[in-house]
Amino acid sequence: MPRPADRRTVGGQATVELVAALPALALAAALALQLLLVGYTLTIADGAAEAGAMAGAAGRDAPSAARSALPGWARGRAEVSASDGSVRVEVRPPAPLPALADALAVTSEAWSRPPRGSGG
Repeated sequence: MPRPADRRTVGGQATVELVAALPALALAAALALQLLLVGYTLTIADGAAEAGAMAGAAGRDAPSAARSALPGWARGRAEVSASDGSVRVEVRPPAPLPALADALAVTSEAWSRPPRGSGG
């Protein structure tokens, strides 16, 4: 039968192991959150590119429609371009470092035919 002093040693060891594992758990959580943010950013870039292409097909300003389809926080992080029925949206996701946001930038492109009678 273990003595009371032995139980304290085992309990103390478990505490030390937990404290040592916390940084690894925090890093794993931060990486998972960053991946979720990149996925969400790709989803909104897809929607914005499609909105721009649909606006272009209707004869409206495609880049303006694409930018309007983005949530407020993403508008300042987005590059939108349109030419010949193609709308391209690039968005930098939220990240703790600007260099990381640049490296994780996502791009989406949508295409539509020009409206009839537009000559193009």
